[in-house]
Amino acid sequence: MTDQENNAPLLLDVTRQVWRRWVGVRSTGIDRICDAWMRHFAPNSQAVIITRRRQVILPVAASQALFAALAAPLPANGSSANFRRSVIAIALRWGWCWLRNLDGKGRFWLNAGHTGLHNTNLSDWCSRADVRPIYLVHDLIPITHPQYCRPGVDAIHVKRIHTVLKSATGVVANSQHTLDTLRAFANSVGMELPHAVVAWPGSARLHAEPDRSAPKSHAATFVILGTIEGRKNHALLLSVWKRLIAMQGDVCPTLIIVGRRGWEADDVFTLLETHDFQRKVIEAGPLDDEALAKVLGHANALLFPSHAEGFGIPLVEALAAGIPVIASDLAVFREIAGDIPELLAPDDEDAWIAALMEYARDGSTRRNQQIERMKGYVAPTWTEHFARIDKLLDKLSADERQAAI
Repeated sequence: MTDQENNAPLLLDVTRQVWRRWVGVRSTGIDRICDAWMRHFAPNSQAVIITRRRQVILPVAASQALFAALAAPLPANGSSANFRRSVIAIALRWGWCWLRNLDGKGRFWLNAGHTGLHNTNLSDWCSRADVRPIYLVHDLIPITHPQYCRPGVDAIHVKRIHTVLKSATGVVANSQHTLDTLRAFANSVGMELPHAVVAWPGSARLHAEPDRSAPKSHAATFVILGTIEGRKNHALLLSVWKRLIAMQGDVCPTLIIVGRRGWEADDVFTLLETHDFQRKVIEAGPLDDEALAKVLGHANALLFPSHAEGFGIPLVEALAAGIPVIASDLAVFREIAGDIPELLAPDDEDAWIAALMEYARDGSTRRNQQIERMKGYVAPTWTEHFARIDKLLDKLSADERQAAI
């Protein structure tokens, strides 16, 4: 193999994207961030894939073929067949590279996906392969809130974060809240925090057209968006809707639940399957961007009652589209949105009922006040996100050159 096949300026991890596209899982917020990193960095990168037993740097040509396969749009039916065929073709042509240990040459290895970071040998590989890891840390929720995660995930995430602290050349945190939590964890285990920056993720522009007319020509609706899991606190909303239906009957607003079923939410699944919500609670499942924009455009507000978040992409996208938000009073939500959303305690049913009844009214004063506050809102952009990361890489490179003098 010629040196030209191993001379890209950067290394980019695509482990998460490959396995999720292979099994046909619909994208989450983390996946969208990984895709944005690929769009930005892939033209100047070689791909890295982590497995349980090996870590592989692909040659330039194989990397670009894999990046192209990952960037190809999914068919309407969500089938992964085309992607699998592309990967098989790449493997047939460049499968030999799986047995080679390409030299990292001291290049930055950009990893936004967390996948495989719990492997016990990963830090040693970073040294052997001569790569300088740059990790994006999304959250420490499995460590700080293990009750909302699948059994054993807390221990796995501890291993991931230990790998970050032990091997990172630099860390990108998706929020100041995440960085503060990471710093507290590092202090608690006696480890040093690597050089770190905060870079809020950019947001996709939802082409929603909020209906601000009064009186409304349709019944009030509210939307919750995200995987149905314990941390997202769908249980609060279902309890609230049971009370609203009892109080209001046919004039009760409608709750639309957007997102796939996840974990640690059996109580929610049982209620959805057995309780008669009188068609006032609709489980819509995952929606594409066009359908989601339509649903949000007719919503009185997006609901975001989470117990914990590392960032809050749905909140940002809703505000950018002019959709009011009623959310939990979390530090990270105050960081990214200030006092614009309606922020409530995630366990105060009475406060949520009062807010929902007010926001459902035609000409709602509190809703109109939030719409007024939105006028000064500027959503974070990918340009700003990558400017911060590029600045970090430049600084780390300059520090290395200075140390070599």
